[in-house]
Amino acid sequence: MADNMTKRIVAESCAGAIIDVQDFFLSQLGSRSARGRMERNIVSLARLLDYFRIPMIATLERPVPRKGALPTALKHQLGEAKLFEKDFFDLTKEKKIRDHLGRLKKKQIIVAGCETDVCVLQSCLGLIDLGYTLFVVEDLIFSSARNVEAAIARMRAEGAVFLTYKTLYYELIQAVSGGRRADAMIAAFGPFPDDLPDQAG
Repeated sequence: MADNMTKRIVAESCAGAIIDVQDFFLSQLGSRSARGRMERNIVSLARLLDYFRIPMIATLERPVPRKGALPTALKHQLGEAKLFEKDFFDLTKEKKIRDHLGRLKKKQIIVAGCETDVCVLQSCLGLIDLGYTLFVVEDLIFSSARNVEAAIARMRAEGAVFLTYKTLYYELIQAVSGGRRADAMIAAFGPFPDDLPDQAG
């Protein structure tokens, strides 16, 4: 695909990667309300991807006893999603993760998680090196650093596409239903959950 061609999300070509959403990193968001909001938004992302049968992976940075597990609500929502521990910032440097993604035979990866300027950045660079098209949900990535503009600029320069949760929500609906949020989707996936928000809170 030429670099100047429009990159659109194709639901059946997608996988999701939720990177290092752990207590240690969430605690650096500051207020309890900011942490709660990020947790709820990432759970909404997992629910959205699950509805469209988009397979997901989640990673935990080691040492997990110090960095923490996934929040309970997120772990519950991910259900059968593959959970991997990692020693590298770049998730693709873990052979088990790289091999698992390869077996999924997906070309596009939707990315959320932490930290924008470390594990998200390095993982995105690694995934792009492997030939994946990256869609980074910009309001669902976070970091302890205040200034992550350079990391975002680098990801964009390497070809990562940034979009909001709201844009992702409606683009997935458009991709599978032609914009008619009814018959085609219900036939393929069942009733759409009425309580799933269409934008990050």
